[in-house]
Amino acid sequence: MVAFEAFVFLVLILLSLVATAIKIVQEYERGVIFRLGRLVGARGPGLFFIIPILEKMIRVDLRTVTLDVPSQEIITKDNVTTRVNAVVYFRIMNPEKAIVEVENYLTATSLIAQTSLRSILGQNDLDDLLGEREKINNKLQEVIDEQTDPWGIKVSTVEVKDLELPENMKRAMARQAEAERERRAKVIAAEGEYQAAEKLTAAAGIISKHPEALQLRFLQTVVEATSEKASTIVLPIPIDIFESFRKKK
Repeated sequence: MVAFEAFVFLVLILLSLVATAIKIVQEYERGVIFRLGRLVGARGPGLFFIIPILEKMIRVDLRTVTLDVPSQEIITKDNVTTRVNAVVYFRIMNPEKAIVEVENYLTATSLIAQTSLRSILGQNDLDDLLGEREKINNKLQEVIDEQTDPWGIKVSTVEVKDLELPENMKRAMARQAEAERERRAKVIAAEGEYQAAEKLTAAAGIISKHPEALQLRFLQTVVEATSEKASTIVLPIPIDIFESFRKKK
């Protein structure tokens, strides 16, 4: 009886060792293997075996990670205080480095993204933050990717999501935009007056060379006036008509 119980115990131990030796990782995962504390390499995807007790596996997800950078308070180059937040897209290209070179690659990447966000945006004016968003995003991506590259991490995209401005700054920008619209309206009106004056000057030159053009214009004005429902129309008689009678006498 004791021998049978010992046999069952050994069988259970053997089954548990076999179970711990079998590892399955998904297509988007890799298993980083350590043997007696030393890095062996990355395995997977699929089914493989490790040596129980002697080897240890750490799973690493290779899918793209969406990292939400918390809102950061910055002071722009033109001394405007604002708050910005961003999102970082990255993935692990080398799972061995991601485990060996840094304690927690997710936390480390988040902290680097926060410091880079404050540093890069603080070097720009407020107008640049509002108007050159794509340029700033590319700069952030380059800086963060350069710092995380030794960890086997590739940063693909960085997007500044929101820019929170103080209320007084919003009112000032609204007044500036209104003043700009008024300036454009005045410039357009002045350009219209200038062009109209040019056309009138050219018309006056043509009429001075051809007096009959004034009479044709007069007749056109009469036609336009008679098209309306007017009760009385006064038509001045051109003096040139009497010139022909005087010459006959």
